[in-house]
Order: sequence, then C-alpha cells, then structure tokens
Amino acid sequence: MQPDGARARRAGGARARLARAAHLLRTDIAAVRERDPAAHSTAEILLYQGLHAIWMHRAAHAMHERGARLPARVVSQVSRFLTGIEIHPGARIGEGFFIDHGAGVVIGETAEVGRDVTVYQGVTLGGTGKQGGKRHPTVGDRVILGTNAQVLGPLVIGDDAKIGAGSIVVRDVPARSTVVGNPGRPVIVDGQKVPRGVELEHQRLPDPVMEMLQCLVDRVAALEEEVAALRDGRTPPRRAAEGEADCMDRTRGQMAEIIRLREAGAG
Repeated sequence: MQPDGARARRAGGARARLARAAHLLRTDIAAVRERDPAAHSTAEILLYQGLHAIWMHRAAHAMHERGARLPARVVSQVSRFLTGIEIHPGARIGEGFFIDHGAGVVIGETAEVGRDVTVYQGVTLGGTGKQGGKRHPTVGDRVILGTNAQVLGPLVIGDDAKIGAGSIVVRDVPARSTVVGNPGRPVIVDGQKVPRGVELEHQRLPDPVMEMLQCLVDRVAALEEEVAALRDGRTPPRRAAEGEADCMDRTRGQMAEIIRLREAGAG
C-alpha cells in the first residue's frame, strides 16, 4: 500500500493537471471569440476544426512528453484526417493559439510557438535538411502568420511580428516587424513599432517592391520634366527635395537588402 503522503501528492498532481487543462481549454475558446468576428456563440466555436486540432494536439503532446510516442502519433494522424491540420506531437504550442480556417496548416516536430499566436490556412512551420536536433521555427508571442506563409528552418520570429500572406521566411525576423515577399524581408511600417494588440488585417501589409517601383517611376517623371524644361530654355521646376531624397534612399536600401537575401538563399 502507498503511504498517505504519496497518495495525496499523486492526487494533487492530477488535480493540478486537470486545472491546467481546463485553463487551456478556456483560453483557446476565448482566443477564437476575440479574433474571429464570425464566431457568434460558444456552441459555434466548439465546431471549429482549428480548435479540435489544437485540443487533440495537446493530448498527443502530453503522451509524447511521457514517452508514449506511438499513441501520440496515432492521435495526431487522426487529427490530421479529421481536421486537415497536421501538428507533430513534439511541437510545443502556447496558450491562446488560434488557427483560422486551418486547411493545410503544417507544424513540425521541433517547432515552438508562443502565446496568442494567430495562424491562417496553408501556413507551414517546416524544417530544412535531414539533420537531427532543432530544425523548425521558434515563434514568439502575439505573432500573426498570414495565409500560405512558409516559415522554414530553425529560425526565430520575434514577438509581435507579422508575416504577410504568401511570404517565404528563411531568416530570423526581428520583434515588432512585418515581413513580406519571397524571400521574406522585414519592412518597417511608417517607422513605428507594430502595436501590441492583436491586429488581424494582414491583407494590408506594405508591398516594398511596389513602393520601390512607384519611387522610381516618380523619379523618372521628375527627370523628364527637368529635361523638357532645359530644352525649352526654362528653369527646371523645384523638386520636393526631402520627400524625394527619402524615397530614393529607402529604395536603394531595399534593393540592396533584396539582393543580399537572394545571394544568401542561393548560397
């Protein structure tokens, strides 16, 4: 027979685990209610496949952590079949995780995801190479991963970052930054930090390539106007010096960064 003290400790541990599980369930439901305007009731939220996937993952992860690798894998495969979302049992996912729609989401074995992260359909947190150890991304708190974003390798995405739809990220992402494009590159939004609140309008991310083209078109138009004035013997019009200079300086910096990222990817 077990001593009363040992039995009490086991019972206390079981109660703590149940309390923790209940807290996670409530937090996951609250995350859906907060971030999805289409969620009108708790009953409706309970039908979300993203919620089913994260709950089944939490059960599979608990098994995985206790060494029950095969049962954990069975649960994750059943979850994939039922929800279309594949999360490896070894992945570590924080509370408040929200998968919107969810079809095609893949999260690899050594991925780590922080608190209050939002993921849209088609996102991959994938590995690179066949080596063991850490090979999947680490995602900070309050990160937003837009539709079909591909985040590959053991990189780090800082807190409050936003990854634009369709971006392919292969390098670390600084905190409070926005990344767009292929390869993904950080963009400063109006020179200010991204707000700490949950901002879901990832379709409004800036397009640095379009900004560069617009800047170059404006500069060519200004030069053509100056040349025409000189040919006619007139004084060329004054430029909006500060704004135009800032535009060209930013364009040169963005072009240099794109070239650097492409050369790094090719290497």
